[in-house]
Amino acid sequence: MEIFDLVTEDDSAIVGKAPREECHGNPFLIHRAVRVMVFHPDGRLLLQKRSLNKKVQPGKWDAAAGGHVASGETLSQAVKRELAEEIGIVAKAGELERFYFIKVRNSFESENITVYRMTHAGPFVMQEEELSDLRFFSFTELKKLFSETPEIFTPLLQRELEEHLLPMQA
Repeated sequence: MEIFDLVTEDDSAIVGKAPREECHGNPFLIHRAVRVMVFHPDGRLLLQKRSLNKKVQPGKWDAAAGGHVASGETLSQAVKRELAEEIGIVAKAGELERFYFIKVRNSFESENITVYRMTHAGPFVMQEEELSDLRFFSFTELKKLFSETPEIFTPLLQRELEEHLLPMQA
């Protein structure tokens, strides 16, 4: 059973613990997650396509890697674990940097998410149970897809494209 630390609204303190099953379905239980935006040295952005077997947002494009922070795990440990599990990258010291912080609040869950960035050209090893595709997108292509078919991206990635990723390319 996965256990998550519960945190304050501003993410400044751990205030309890709860199983994943309770956190998902109870938006009053704020927990932590991490995500990684992986950029190719030429500037393209790596995205993963979520497996059709996923309960949440199956078949949609999302950040290269990400997931929940387990109870007792640091953000750094969680982001390195997710990178290794999902796309086969063992991050070296100094490769990851904090990029931005984003809160997700909806009827399903409440997450405080720390987003990291790194530059990596691959090769990658895709976790096939979780992902169905993994590829780099140019920002020209992302802008076009986002304007024409935003529904191909997870709602969180749509928000990140609008608030953080596409504006940095302007």
